[in-house]
Amino acid sequence: MIKKIFTLFKIARTLAVSDALKIIYKFHKPPLFIRVFFKIFSISFDKTNSGNMNISDEERLCKSIQSMGTSFIKLGQFLSTRPDIIGDKLASNLEKLQDRVPPFPTDTAKQILKRNLGEENYNLIINFSEPVAAASIAQVHKAQINDNGTIKDVAIKILRPNIKKIFNDQIEALMLLAYIIESLNNKTKRLRLVEVVFLLKQITNHEMDLRFEAAAANEYAENTKNDVGFSVPKIYWNFTSEEVLTLDWVEGISIRERNKLEEKNINIKLIASDVIQHFLRHAVRDGFFHADMHQGNLFINENGQIVPVDFGIMGRVDKINRRFLAEILYGFIQRDYKKVAEVHILAGLVPKNTQMESLSQALRSIGEPIFGQKVKDISGGKLLKQLFDITEKFNMQTQPQLLMLQKTMVVVEGVARKLNPDTNIWDTSKPVLEKWLKETKDPISNLTDSLKSTADAINKLPDLPEMMEKANQALTFLASGGIPQSSNSYSAFKDKQLELKSFRNQTIIGIIALVFFSILVF
Repeated sequence: MIKKIFTLFKIARTLAVSDALKIIYKFHKPPLFIRVFFKIFSISFDKTNSGNMNISDEERLCKSIQSMGTSFIKLGQFLSTRPDIIGDKLASNLEKLQDRVPPFPTDTAKQILKRNLGEENYNLIINFSEPVAAASIAQVHKAQINDNGTIKDVAIKILRPNIKKIFNDQIEALMLLAYIIESLNNKTKRLRLVEVVFLLKQITNHEMDLRFEAAAANEYAENTKNDVGFSVPKIYWNFTSEEVLTLDWVEGISIRERNKLEEKNINIKLIASDVIQHFLRHAVRDGFFHADMHQGNLFINENGQIVPVDFGIMGRVDKINRRFLAEILYGFIQRDYKKVAEVHILAGLVPKNTQMESLSQALRSIGEPIFGQKVKDISGGKLLKQLFDITEKFNMQTQPQLLMLQKTMVVVEGVARKLNPDTNIWDTSKPVLEKWLKETKDPISNLTDSLKSTADAINKLPDLPEMMEKANQALTFLASGGIPQSSNSYSAFKDKQLELKSFRNQTIIGIIALVFFSILVF
């Protein structure tokens, strides 16, 4: 208990003296007592202002959060997906947060490798480099391995030492702080602060098991092995564990380096179209897609293929929702709003008694304005958001899978348009959707027969069904922004709330005492 309160005290102190709160207050005014609480913690006899006033608030906010460590970086990234809590403007600023921190020593990385892989496999690793990239949870080294007599260039991702313990200690304290705030001010309960922090803990703890990422990459590679112009790095299972992930080294040019791509005579317009088509193909054909396809995670290799990296966040779409996705997008392309409404009703996505004419008219209110714009300026991702907003009024059940897909689609479209501003989203999407719809058998009348659960797909993964089931559940929570009451995690969440309640009164007394202690120590 004392340790948790002390950790909470250090977190509150860190927040109070940083630029982060000052900047956040400009976008989102918290209740008075919260501002007073942090004002007390900010008392200091050091008048030095370390903030750089010559940079924008956005940059200062990101720098402040990055300086506060793993838990704050992850919390900032997670909150960027929750504009309902922090507002659109602040969420937009947090999207710029870069997960980059100084690397830990190479000798320490070697010790982790030896402990995880064993002496025999460790000795098969040669030319192990200094860190080539470092983030809050892990860092990457380039190396070579002896793979059955063949020397392979590989990237080895290694978790930071004790990162799980450090993160979980901090996140438990943050959860306690969230609970205290909710207890003292009923208005903050609508923000579900404790649930947000608990959800972050669930998701990040899965991200800290690199076997999950390896399994996701392995499945993704199997699904896409015949896709022309797309290549997923191979996973080396003998050199992979909970703390270590080894996969093919990607020798290529980042998709953000447009000038370099043009120097290599890479067809930029083709790459822009391919990024969208591959994403849609994986979503509607496979029901398994890369959910973090920003510019930093996409490379073009010497063969002109798109090579994705970082498979920590993947999305799933079951067969019913794949058909739903394809039908509605294709329906909008064809301006067939009655067909889109029919799909909603027949699939049970809205109540059976919904008037088709009313739903069709509502859908038309989304579609028709689109066709008054230049086609290249139309966003499929934003269209899906509008669609969810409209159909919610017709009591459509929330589809977490589609929420994650919609977010990813916006990112993918952004990547494509930075490569080629004239990318025509709809002309690019149409052949993929058309082909898949023709290849599937009359699913409108056989939707229930087509249903395959996420668990069935996960069970095909190598030796990791239970872990992957939990991991996929966490990603679904990320997409929906909540914890379904039917899940095991919901029970764990309620237990955590009871635990926090028992701590509350003792913690408040402890914090008051530590405030005075902080003035002397810090």
